[in-house]
Amino acid sequence: MSVSLPIEGACMCGECRMRVSLAPIITMACHCKGCQKLSASAFSLTAMVPADAFELIKGATRIGALHGDNPYHYCAKCLNWLYTSLASAPFVNVRPTMFDAPQWSTPFIESYISEKLPWAKTPARHSFEQFPAPDMYGWLMAEYAAGSAAG
Repeated sequence: MSVSLPIEGACMCGECRMRVSLAPIITMACHCKGCQKLSASAFSLTAMVPADAFELIKGATRIGALHGDNPYHYCAKCLNWLYTSLASAPFVNVRPTMFDAPQWSTPFIESYISEKLPWAKTPARHSFEQFPAPDMYGWLMAEYAAGSAAG
């Protein structure tokens, strides 16, 4: 099932709306302790989208969690975690459950399995003790693009 693009998503209260015009580059679950705390769950889900394909079209965000070069953007009203922007990267990590695209929530890779809760399981094809090495992302993204239902 493909996703008709562009697609819009919203926070819980609807005050913030986002638009994504290109399919994710890759999807992932992060099991690190920080993501467990941020999501109040066993892991956080991410759909990595090109930065120029992402737009906040309504509302205002505020920075929460970790501050600095990689801000975590939350709805200023309901405080729902929406996305993370990375200063040194040409992509934005959106919370895929904000969009009506269930396949964007299926993790292709999982990171920080070194910190994962013993009962937590995902259908990810690739698992990494921490994050994949930078030189691995090229083939991971190519494999994702070749076989995913992200688009």
